[in-house]
Amino acid sequence: MADGFVLMTDSCCDLPSEIIKKWNLTVLPLSVNTGRPNPGVDSGEHDLETLQFYRDLRKGMMAFTSAVDKEVFLKKMGSFLEAGKDVLYIGFSSVLSATYKNACAACEELRRLYPARAIRCIDSKSASMGEGQLVYLAAKQMEKGYCLADVAAYVGDLVPHICHWFTVDTLRFLKRGGRINATIAAAASALHMMPLIHVDDEGHLVNTEKVRGRSAVIKALFEKLKETATNIQSQTVMISHADCYPDAVDLASMIQAACHPQEIIINAVNPVIGAHAGPGALGVFFVGTKR
Repeated sequence: MADGFVLMTDSCCDLPSEIIKKWNLTVLPLSVNTGRPNPGVDSGEHDLETLQFYRDLRKGMMAFTSAVDKEVFLKKMGSFLEAGKDVLYIGFSSVLSATYKNACAACEELRRLYPARAIRCIDSKSASMGEGQLVYLAAKQMEKGYCLADVAAYVGDLVPHICHWFTVDTLRFLKRGGRINATIAAAASALHMMPLIHVDDEGHLVNTEKVRGRSAVIKALFEKLKETATNIQSQTVMISHADCYPDAVDLASMIQAACHPQEIIINAVNPVIGAHAGPGALGVFFVGTKR
């Protein structure tokens, strides 16, 4: 939180807890239902419990996800507005979740109740640490003392330049969740190919090519960063993984040795995204010339 406004996001940003605490970010949780007595809530704290979630998925556990409800936004945003704080919300891609739509609906209602306060919602058109990149960079601007309007404009300009490249062990989970074409999923599985996926300008998942073998697809992620990253030595590169930490370290080592970014942050993929991407998902996120 900075003087005058609150920076809010959701648990699909995949930012490590130390970053969330450093800038006192408000992170609203999406939900995961695994058919067990109590549905899970993704708190944003990605720890051993998260890794167990992926191990259970490998054993055949089913998981279904839910967006942040409008009522949750009304309550949380309203508490800050009532306290005299403005709110900037940066949300999970609107084409992948109803969370952003619910945030906007809450904002419309709250603007009528608090006409003197500023409330802004920004569609990150991003997932995982792509969304996290935007929140992280917004927090750095906030720390420098920029006002809500300036930070919102800065983030809006950045959205088309947040690059997401990732792979998954199998397209089965993305197919089941309707996030990718069933024909593409079947073809990739039959050929034992690893998909190379990115998020397009509207926030959709796009399967760009297929690579044979895990080592080759990790190298392909690295090559995509080299091709499109801008001013990489001054950047914080982010890598997320779904219970494949050694692969994340291998990718980070390639990037560090060849590109020397200012920092590389590795964190686990949250269970909500992980329910659709599946165990073994690995992604790299950075600022580039285009998505």
